[in-house]
Amino acid sequence: MAKAKRVYVCRECGAQTPQWAGRCADCGAWNSLEESVQSSAKPTTAMNKHTGYAGHQQNTVQALKTITSEQAVRWSTGLPELDRVLGGGLVTGSVVLIGGDPGIGKSTLLLQAMASMAELSGINPLYISGEESLQQIRLRAERLQLQETPVDLLAETHAEQMMAIAQQRQPQVMVIDSIQTVFTELLQSAPGTVAQVRESAAQLVRFAKSSGITMILVGHVTKQGALAGPRVLEHMVDTVLYFEGDSSTRFRILRAVKNRFGAVNELGVFAMTELGLKEVSNPSAIFLSRGEKAVPGSMITVIREGSRPMLVEVQALVDESPLGNPRRVSVGLEQNRLAMLLAILHRHGGITCHDQDVFINVVGGVKLSETGADLAVLTAVISSLRNKAIPQDWVVFGEVGLTGEIRPVQAGEERIRDAGKHGFKVALVPAANAPRKLIPGLKVIAVHHLQQAIDALKDGWL
Repeated sequence: MAKAKRVYVCRECGAQTPQWAGRCADCGAWNSLEESVQSSAKPTTAMNKHTGYAGHQQNTVQALKTITSEQAVRWSTGLPELDRVLGGGLVTGSVVLIGGDPGIGKSTLLLQAMASMAELSGINPLYISGEESLQQIRLRAERLQLQETPVDLLAETHAEQMMAIAQQRQPQVMVIDSIQTVFTELLQSAPGTVAQVRESAAQLVRFAKSSGITMILVGHVTKQGALAGPRVLEHMVDTVLYFEGDSSTRFRILRAVKNRFGAVNELGVFAMTELGLKEVSNPSAIFLSRGEKAVPGSMITVIREGSRPMLVEVQALVDESPLGNPRRVSVGLEQNRLAMLLAILHRHGGITCHDQDVFINVVGGVKLSETGADLAVLTAVISSLRNKAIPQDWVVFGEVGLTGEIRPVQAGEERIRDAGKHGFKVALVPAANAPRKLIPGLKVIAVHHLQQAIDALKDGWL
């Protein structure tokens, strides 16, 4: 019988220590050490435990100029929005980690993708589930009308057994749902612990790199929305995707936060229907579903997520506060940035909201991760405060600095042209982003300072 060694593992960073301590010596977290039993038994697979994440490496030093680059083979998933987020499709031998809230549609999306790849490209996929039985997956496939697709299913949580079956069947794509349920014989701790998640993921990544199998790992998330488990889990994989959106609404947003084969912050928009997730080819049309009449507190802005511009509606409600400390509530925008923008508006625009409750909402559940929507937020606040509606054919974007200047944003001219394609007539933009050539049917108002933007709004009020 193999000897077992007791160690203490930090649940925050995964560091190991032979003795318990109140504080982790690596990350500094308090009361994070948990007792674990580590077995000294050798792994059943022939894979060396100390092999790097990149698989089997040659023990020779090579010059960069002598290494030949091979074009990465990409497989289309059959879902254009998913291919966009991945950078063009799945790369051979890559590892993709996808996370999201429970019930958001992770398993549904991957089952649809595997079925589409099997039918359209003739790829042999293997779907491994550690949370659901094969009968439950069959019921989901029947709801999605995918029960006749050639997708192989396996219910397994043993990492060594997964790799043995994969070596025998040689699938091109593997889906493991989820990584928190997988365990390895190298450790005796329970599945889902930091040590088990880290070691199991490391073995699977090494196997994917050495065998050339594309692997997709499903990860759970914490209450704060971050992926559960050690942070090294995101470092060892090639692509990290987050499924965003409220499970009570139809629309889902798939965001790439890490991609070694494509652009980061790329967005894919899906709509949940009775037959599964459907791609939304024109997200701007959904986020711009406004009323027929212009109302105060509504403003359209152009954001850029990944490689394409997107038009979204920013709504503001400013009302007299009955409290001594007025509220600052923002949905889709960082609350600290809202407080900063209101301070700039008071200092350089002469408009105060110290006794007003300010509520900001980005329609459609979109989270603004860039600063290009600053000017749109302030214009919506001014419109609601003055109870003056801005014409619906106006579009505003630009970053607002602490000194009141309107700073340019990336791909400004592309944003203006995209707004013109959607029928907008007036664009309030930073002066540095003004196009050199006139755009037919679109009036561009270029401003340098916040006060100039306020004066332009007064001229355009209804």
